Amino acid sequence: MIALRHRTRCARLTAAVLLAFVLAIGPATAGTVRIGVLKFGTVAWELDVIEAHELDKAEGFDLEVVELAGKDATTVALQAGKVDVIVTDWIWVSRQRADGADLTFVPYSTAVGGVMVPADSDIHSLADLEGKRLGIAGGPVDKSWLILRALAERRHGMDLAATVEEVFGAPPLLNQQILLGRIDAVINYWNYMAQLEAEGFRTVVGVEEAARELGISPDLPLLGYVFDESWADAHRDDVLAFVRASRRAKELLLESDSEWERLRPIVRAPDEATFRALREGFRRGIPTKWGEAERASAERAFALMAELGGEKLVGNSRELQAGTFWPHVTY
Repeated sequence: MIALRHRTRCARLTAAVLLAFVLAIGPATAGTVRIGVLKFGTVAWELDVIEAHELDKAEGFDLEVVELAGKDATTVALQAGKVDVIVTDWIWVSRQRADGADLTFVPYSTAVGGVMVPADSDIHSLADLEGKRLGIAGGPVDKSWLILRALAERRHGMDLAATVEEVFGAPPLLNQQILLGRIDAVINYWNYMAQLEAEGFRTVVGVEEAARELGISPDLPLLGYVFDESWADAHRDDVLAFVRASRRAKELLLESDSEWERLRPIVRAPDEATFRALREGFRRGIPTKWGEAERASAERAFALMAELGGEKLVGNSRELQAGTFWPHVTY
C-alpha cells in the first residue's frame, strides 16, 4: 500500500512537472506550425531537413520545433494547446476521440519492428520462441507484440503470451540485454532493430510480414502527425503546407545520400554500419500511398488490436472512431 501511494504521488508530481513545463511554452504566431518532438528522436531528422532547406518558407509557413523530454510530455503539450502537432499512433487518436477529444491524424511513417535474434540463434520461427526469454518494447499492449501474437495463433495455434517468458523494458535496455545474452529474442522498434542489424542480428519475423498475412496492408502507416481537428480546419492552408513540406523532406531523404551525410551528427550512429542501417530503415518507412484502401486496412487492424489488447489499448470503444484520419490528405 505504501509503495502504491508512493507511485501515485510520483505520477502526480510527474504530471504536474510536465504541465508546468508546457505552460511555459509561448503562443504561436499566425502562419506558424509548432511541433513537439523528442530531441533525439527520428522525427527530428525530417524536421531538420525542412528547416535546413527552408521548405516551410517555400510553402508559406514557419515551422517551430519544440523539443520535449519524453512521449508523455508531447501529449501533454498537445492537449494543453502549447504545440499544434505531435507524432504518435492513430490507435491513440481513436481512443482520445472516443473520450471526446477532437484529434486527427495524417501519416508519417510505416516503419515497424519485428522479432530479432543473434545470427547463431536456434530460433527460426515464432514456434521456436516457446520457453524462451522474449524482450518486448512498449509493454503488454505494444502494437507490434499484439500483431505477432495474432500471427503465432494463426500459424502455430499458440498463444505467445502464455508460452514465452515476457521481459518488458525500454528499447535501449532490451538491446543491451540481448547483446549480453540475457534474453533470447527481442521485439523492438525499427531504429533499435537497425542497431542490432548492424551487429549481425537477424530478423525472424517482421511486423510487415505478419500484417500482410493477417490481411492488414504492410504499407499501413502506424505513426503520424496528430493535431486538433478544429485547429486544422481553422488553419487548413498551413496544415496542408506542412504536409507538403514533410513530403518534400522525405523525398530528399529517400533520394539523397549527401543529405544523410549532412544529418550524420544528429543521427548519432556509433559506427558506419549502424548509420547505414538507420538510413535504410527510415527510407523503408516512408509512406508511398494513403487512401481508402489504407483506411480500410486500418479498421481491420484496429479490430485485431481491440480483440487482443482490449480496453487497456483501445479504451472504451472497440470501433475505430470516425474522424481519426484527417480527410484532406491522400496520395
